[in-house]
Amino acid sequence: MATRLKKSYKFALRASLLIAAILSIFFGGILWYKKQMTEYGPWLIIFILLIFAISFLVIQIRVEKYIYRRMKKIYDDVSLLESTDFPLGPVTTDMKTLTEEIERFAKDKKIEIDTLKIREAYRKDFLGNVAHELKTPLFTVQGYILTLLDGALEDKNVRRKYLQRAQKGVERLIYIVKDLDLITKLEIGDLNLEYGKFDIIELVQAVFDLLEIKASKKGVSLTFDMAYDSPIMVNADREKIQQVVSNLVVNSIKYGHTDGTTEVSVENLIENRVIVRITDNGEGIPEEHIPRIFERFYRVDKSGSRKEGGSGLGLSIVKHIIEAHGEKIYVESVPGVGSEFSFTLEKARVTGKGE
Repeated sequence: MATRLKKSYKFALRASLLIAAILSIFFGGILWYKKQMTEYGPWLIIFILLIFAISFLVIQIRVEKYIYRRMKKIYDDVSLLESTDFPLGPVTTDMKTLTEEIERFAKDKKIEIDTLKIREAYRKDFLGNVAHELKTPLFTVQGYILTLLDGALEDKNVRRKYLQRAQKGVERLIYIVKDLDLITKLEIGDLNLEYGKFDIIELVQAVFDLLEIKASKKGVSLTFDMAYDSPIMVNADREKIQQVVSNLVVNSIKYGHTDGTTEVSVENLIENRVIVRITDNGEGIPEEHIPRIFERFYRVDKSGSRKEGGSGLGLSIVKHIIEAHGEKIYVESVPGVGSEFSFTLEKARVTGKGE
């Protein structure tokens, strides 16, 4: 589509007026000195008007052709400026407007470059973390298989033991890949939430029952802060919220002290919201790590936390699920004292008897 020219004459007008004024003073002074102002005065006015008109046209055309258009061509030639970066509508030769457009362009490009740098650093960090997380179980599985192929396959006892260990490595790989798939869907908004009413107390108890053996191995007690005699109904995706509670309780078990406690409380926050708190008396999190603990693969303890297993995506998944519900998640922690993770949920509306 052809660019429509709408000329702004400010620069050419001012320059032409300046030229006309200087010539008026110059020739007017000569005529006045020779005392011929009366005779040649009208011709001087016509001459000055003609000079003004010619100057205006020349300056306007030259500025438009050799400054603005050539400047735009330079940007196009070096591929720094896409056709959409300059307005498709009016093209102006006004210097102030042109300067403002170039400054705006430079500012926008700087923001784009900074954003690309951040994304590139994030991409490199993410790929490095994925490779690090995957290589341990991959090498483990490969090691057991190679050992079997090198002769251990003939020993029935060794064969079974190594195949079982290889199976555990495969299960860990599947666990990591499933978490990666889930978090990718959460981040691009491709995960459909199935809202429904359910009792959050019953859900937490179900998580306690599932994790009872894991907690007992470490001597961690899973408990409520009080006896909840009545159900507390919320409106959310039950399966996803169960994953949130499960991930948070698992974390509290992993990093809790032996013979410690994981306590869950559910409180009314405002009229249509409840807040679920999961508190432990474990290691706690240093303050400088708290802003980053919801990042993918971020680990507070770079050396020890990997021994506890997991994909390194648990807290990131928790955050994305809660935010997908339009809710908030919070964390408070004191090293050596413990941590508290809490999140809000919408209370289910009671519309009739029995609901």
